[in-house]
Amino acid sequence: MTALAGGTLPLRQGLARVCSVFPFSVAELLCTLAVLAVPAWLVWTAASVARRKPRLPVFLRRLCLLLTVVLILYLLLCLLLGASYRGESFQDRSGLQTRPETAETLAAVTALFARRLGETADTVERNENGEFSVPLDAIFGEATSVYRGAERRFPFLALRDVTPKRAFYSRLMSWFNYTGFYFPYTGEATVNVDTPPALIPATIAHEMAHQRGVASELEANFAAILACTESGSPAYVYSGWLFGFIHLGNALYGVDPDAYYAAAEALPEAVWADIRANDAYWAQFKTKAAEVSDKVYDSMLKSYGQSLGVRSYGAVVDLLIAWYREGGFGA
Repeated sequence: MTALAGGTLPLRQGLARVCSVFPFSVAELLCTLAVLAVPAWLVWTAASVARRKPRLPVFLRRLCLLLTVVLILYLLLCLLLGASYRGESFQDRSGLQTRPETAETLAAVTALFARRLGETADTVERNENGEFSVPLDAIFGEATSVYRGAERRFPFLALRDVTPKRAFYSRLMSWFNYTGFYFPYTGEATVNVDTPPALIPATIAHEMAHQRGVASELEANFAAILACTESGSPAYVYSGWLFGFIHLGNALYGVDPDAYYAAAEALPEAVWADIRANDAYWAQFKTKAAEVSDKVYDSMLKSYGQSLGVRSYGAVVDLLIAWYREGGFGA
């Protein structure tokens, strides 16, 4: 399975370079055409069945055609994406392994991220409300170089990048609780740009991790944080520290609220402005559609062997601590 995953990676990367000539997300276009194809198929099938007799064989032929298309698409998904989940993981390739950690160690790493946030909060542009306001053009313009520092740490991450795409359906994605997605059929990374901009650089780095064959969500989160904090770009560096602190802080608050508050005291008002903006944005999308979307995605992850499902986003904390123990993040 590892050989299969490695064999499809150049294909997906090649598809991404081909699709990079288009200014829009080809993935979104294909999804739109797929959605439109369903009612078109229903109308076509109904018309065919109505004008031909006997009707049952006509309907069955149309149904077989639909099932064949669905099966082909599913098999391609298993080949292009599913194999990566069964292949060699980031931890396997990097030698970085997680282990049970104490609350004290978690508190130490969280405090480190809080300090780094305090040091970098004033290095990025901010609006009149004190919120992160680096222009999207600048953020996307730096995307192709964000992994250079991480590649020096872990050479297997090296890749000739293409700029991720901005999602046309960004607002719709928010209703379904998506900040971005990697589309294996085109190799594209597509990012929701309707969200507060402070975490968009980290989201870009997360989706670009998938382009590098990092399939696991928890490992893609870790790769994104590492890439951002090692990038040298103020926008990405700050976003990486913020992304990491949110994960670490949530985990620490669950086991030791006092330690969390002690770490959070180091955060300047500018950071809290970004956290509040992010919380307020997502509060408006706590809907049934988002819950259903989470459950569907959770089931898909588990089908590929990620037993934690969507909870694996929280397990990135273990990798952050493991890298801290290796002397990473300037520890």
